[in-house]
Amino acid sequence: MSCFGGCPTGEAKATKGYNLPAKWVIHTVGPIYRDGQRGEPEKLSRCYQNSLKTAAALQAKTVAFPCISTGAYGFPFEDATAIALDETIKFLKEDSSIEKVTFVCFGQEAFTTYQKMLEERLADS
Repeated sequence: MSCFGGCPTGEAKATKGYNLPAKWVIHTVGPIYRDGQRGEPEKLSRCYQNSLKTAAALQAKTVAFPCISTGAYGFPFEDATAIALDETIKFLKEDSSIEKVTFVCFGQEAFTTYQKMLEERLADS
């Protein structure tokens, strides 16, 4: 991402969407998972926090997230899902400017995990 000076792990930067069906693309770099004891959960939390703050600052009404750090970076999927949902719910409780958040899931198992964990969190709130 040298086109805008790089992006440290956990931070977020925006570029125009250009030919994509989006006005903006918010770039974030998730942590490489080692053992969970090197600040990986906190860094992943900051990815969502900073991405949502950036989206709100751009007056975006919708946001879509992939499953950050769960592929080649090896973050355990359920742990990453919990962080994604918890940070998003926390943000939306404090800032209602974003109207819709979509979590892009690759495969039925990922979708089912997100759906189950989201339902649990909404039932608890």
